[in-house]
Amino acid sequence: MSKITIDTDTSRATPKPAPGKRMTAPKIMARKRRPDGSGEPLVMLTAYTMRMAQLLDAHCDMILVGDSLGQVIYGLDSTIPVSLDMMCAHGAAVVRGSWHAMIIVDMPFGSYEASPQKAFESASRIMKETGCAAVKLEGGEAMAETIRFLTARGIPVMGHVGLTPQAVNMLGGYRARGKDDSEEAKILADAQAVADAGAFAIVVEGVMEEIGSAVTNASPVPVIGIGASKDCDGQVLVTEDMLGLFERTARFVKVYHDLGDQITKAVETYAGEVRSGAFPTDAQTYRPKS
Repeated sequence: MSKITIDTDTSRATPKPAPGKRMTAPKIMARKRRPDGSGEPLVMLTAYTMRMAQLLDAHCDMILVGDSLGQVIYGLDSTIPVSLDMMCAHGAAVVRGSWHAMIIVDMPFGSYEASPQKAFESASRIMKETGCAAVKLEGGEAMAETIRFLTARGIPVMGHVGLTPQAVNMLGGYRARGKDDSEEAKILADAQAVADAGAFAIVVEGVMEEIGSAVTNASPVPVIGIGASKDCDGQVLVTEDMLGLFERTARFVKVYHDLGDQITKAVETYAGEVRSGAFPTDAQTYRPKS
């Protein structure tokens, strides 16, 4: 039987591993910050491709292959049309491009809501085809039974409460949640239900700051904020948003670099050189050796 060896020094598709092991669900759970706020916050970003995973991996505790790829990669209006095939393909690419961060793959709309059995079928396929370490699903109390079912069968689950993009049609848009007492109570109850069901961590998105803090203080597992609170146990952003690849971003996004402008300028320079004949030069062409 032949053995395939990949040269990690030269391969574009496989990163050169550094000493150490991947982050795992127990390691993430152990990073729950103490009541006084001490402890190092968890870092999470999104990735949908091998190369982006390579660039993020050393700096992140977790990388999320989010269903936000529907908008970021495919130009869809929402995450609703995202398929299981999409998530598996991109999840596998991100796993191939990483060695350190825990890779978590979103379960797309329609792949888990019908029943715990349906959720297990979808989640097991994701884990088999991608090699990821966990899945993420949206919903609170309504999904508690499903989370309990999955975790009892060896599938680590990250919860997601507050603003849940897959429920955008029910929520009536992407506005911040928790502006009234009943909505605040629901978010707190949802987070508690998800934690009690066995989720190893919870994403809290788009909520009023005091709710993000309250969820974090009450939760026995790490809470990852996105538009939530600085008190959360960690933070996550869509990488393309924080790199400035889109003109329009949510209020909670901080743009750390205007990469979109840099790309535009680089392409403009390239196009000018091609049209003027300045590219390619002798340095970019092959000639017989003398």
